[in-house]
Amino acid sequence: MNDDVRNIVLGLIAAGVSAGLGWLARTYLWKRKLRRKQAFFGLPDNSESLLVVNREAGGPELTVMRHDVFALLELAALIKDCNANAQVIAHDTAQQGFGERTEFCVGGPASNRRMAAHLASLLPGVRVNVNAEPGPDRGAFQIGSERYRLESGKSEYVLLARLTAGQRRDARPVFLFCGQRAITNQAATRYLARNHERLARKHGDNTFVLLLKVVNSQAYGPDVVELVADVTRTSQAPLPKTEAPRASHRAS
Repeated sequence: MNDDVRNIVLGLIAAGVSAGLGWLARTYLWKRKLRRKQAFFGLPDNSESLLVVNREAGGPELTVMRHDVFALLELAALIKDCNANAQVIAHDTAQQGFGERTEFCVGGPASNRRMAAHLASLLPGVRVNVNAEPGPDRGAFQIGSERYRLESGKSEYVLLARLTAGQRRDARPVFLFCGQRAITNQAATRYLARNHERLARKHGDNTFVLLLKVVNSQAYGPDVVELVADVTRTSQAPLPKTEAPRASHRAS
């Protein structure tokens, strides 16, 4: 074997080794990223999760509003990326505890009985006005001493929460998407899909509750979302019975 042939063979071997090492490095990074995502969502390989949705008013069948369907699609993609499975159930048939399976609960307490139960037991510092009568406080959030009013199509709020029971290290989380309108539920799921890596770095496997504002949904749909505040502590502290809101927030 002359020098030229030997150099060619050595070059091919070096290229093969480099390609193999590169593939191993990419595979390692991809698997590490997947494991972090699975840990954040509580969705190991082949695990089961629940998508809890409200019924659209007007009938006994499981008829979901259009924007809530879009929210479910956003969540279904996240679940599939984690190599997990999902079961869609109506809010009034989810008669079970939490912690066994990851749960994604979509919809406000006025139309989602499961959401109302989660707010009452896990977020006692949050109160949602579910009065159907027209008025400035219809659909408003009260979080601690602050009140956040709905201005339909202009300024709308939604709570995005990751909650854990805190009793077992292996307990699966509950994700809440509690919006003032269906389009805000979709906005919160999209926000989670786009920012879950940053949220995982910041919060890890811990509980967090974020208040988001959907800006001008009549023009921009669910795409323009602002983080108003991290309200984790406030939302977990019970509201005094005589608590009056200190300020109301409306679009300027």
